Amino acid sequence: MKIALILNAINPTIGGVLIRGERGTAKSTAVRSLATLLPEMDIVTGCPYGCNPNDPDTMCADCRTKHEAGTITSSKRKMRVVELPVSSTEDKVVGTLDIGEAIKSGEKRFDPGVLAEANRNILYVDEVNLLNDHIVDVLLDAAAMGLNTVEREGISFSHPANFILIGTMNPEEGDLRPQLLDRFGLCVSIEGIDNPDVRLDIVKRKMEFDKNPDAFRKIFATDDDELRRRIVEAKALLPDVRISDDMLRRIVEICIEAGVDGHRGDIAMMKVSSTLAAYRGRTEVKLEDLRDTADMVLLHRMKKTPFSEMRLDREKLDSLLS
Repeated sequence: MKIALILNAINPTIGGVLIRGERGTAKSTAVRSLATLLPEMDIVTGCPYGCNPNDPDTMCADCRTKHEAGTITSSKRKMRVVELPVSSTEDKVVGTLDIGEAIKSGEKRFDPGVLAEANRNILYVDEVNLLNDHIVDVLLDAAAMGLNTVEREGISFSHPANFILIGTMNPEEGDLRPQLLDRFGLCVSIEGIDNPDVRLDIVKRKMEFDKNPDAFRKIFATDDDELRRRIVEAKALLPDVRISDDMLRRIVEICIEAGVDGHRGDIAMMKVSSTLAAYRGRTEVKLEDLRDTADMVLLHRMKKTPFSEMRLDREKLDSLLS
């Protein structure tokens, strides 16, 4: 779960992560903690979408106009976790257009939704399996395109929507349709810990945190700084990572042998293994990168019989990688 979150922070084009697990396994805690590990970012001052002042290609129309006129100003802010309630309507998610104002004045008046707030942030959906399927489709489309387009009565409006999509769910409450599962770049499953020593450590840490949160955070401040440094360095190194034709062929063979439909699995494994190589400080993808990412890329994409568990044949995978 942790490495899946970190890889998405390094490379948001991976397509997000779905975390499946039973109640009380710190899924939400892990997601919210991810934002604190990421460095501050430059934003256009006053922009409702938090556009990047140094990247005109991803700016909204207003910021692009200011950029061309040389009047743009910037400030800094931390990346945030934007939460989407399960009860959200489509208008709440994508935003609304004031049709009356458009007819009267000819100007597009747009009331931003959650996707506008999520741009360049983390969009977190707890209990994503209970969300309306159409809303999930809208989120996944926006995440894939990096753009949110609202159309009403022949009038359309678009704005950037680049975000890290993270969904959590308890499989006991129902699963997502396979078509939606396939759209998540990664999927990981977690469960409670049975080791009594580790469980005792969890309880003690919770007690320490409740007693003095600031003092507790200072204990792990050095580790946080080190992880933050590795994420920043991996983001800078990622464009230089190369994956050989031999590695690409192995990826394709693994996906075929695993019975993965379509090509999203192949593309996701290429992106994820490259990102893991950058996180490990390398510019070349190795077999160990494929081995360490295969589960989280393929498990939710494999053909399964009803009631079967999400498990990959490890011996078959090992033979393909040998």
